[in-house]
Amino acid sequence: MSSMRERMLAGEAYIAEGPEIMADLDRAARLAERFNTSSAADPEGRLAALRELLGAVGEDTWVRPPFHCDYGYQIHLGPRCFVNFNAVFLDVARITIGADVQIGPNVQLLTATHPVEPEARRAKWEGSAPITIGDNVWLGGGVIVLAGVTIGANTVVGAGALVTRDLPPNVVAVGSPAAPVRTL
Repeated sequence: MSSMRERMLAGEAYIAEGPEIMADLDRAARLAERFNTSSAADPEGRLAALRELLGAVGEDTWVRPPFHCDYGYQIHLGPRCFVNFNAVFLDVARITIGADVQIGPNVQLLTATHPVEPEARRAKWEGSAPITIGDNVWLGGGVIVLAGVTIGANTVVGAGALVTRDLPPNVVAVGSPAAPVRTL
């Protein structure tokens, strides 16, 4: 029988409990606290905390605290990315961010899902689906990206948009739900 952590990592329905999941959550909370309270006068220490927290941090990538996540190790940032203040990356599933991505303040990447059926939700079952952000994407301030979404390379998502479905490369998308309004 699989542990709940093994089920979570396999993308299966799971309940967020058990010693493995609790240890992973505690690890991420400690490392995020270290990152978020690090001194601006110690950029090397701040980067070291971020590298320990996340699955990958590309060269010349910059994340501004505060930064919030569930597990950290499921987040992979490409090179030359910028993540502005108050990002929330719920990484129950993998979050993959390409090269040269710009992420505005208060952006949320939410891989977690919950059942629509009330009994399963009351029983605390959860799920997830990965998020993939292509190279050279710009997510404006306050963008929310939901579970299972892929955003194609060079796409710009306007501030405040809610991304519920995949977006193709080379478009500007706005609104709730986000929809392409222009080709680049």
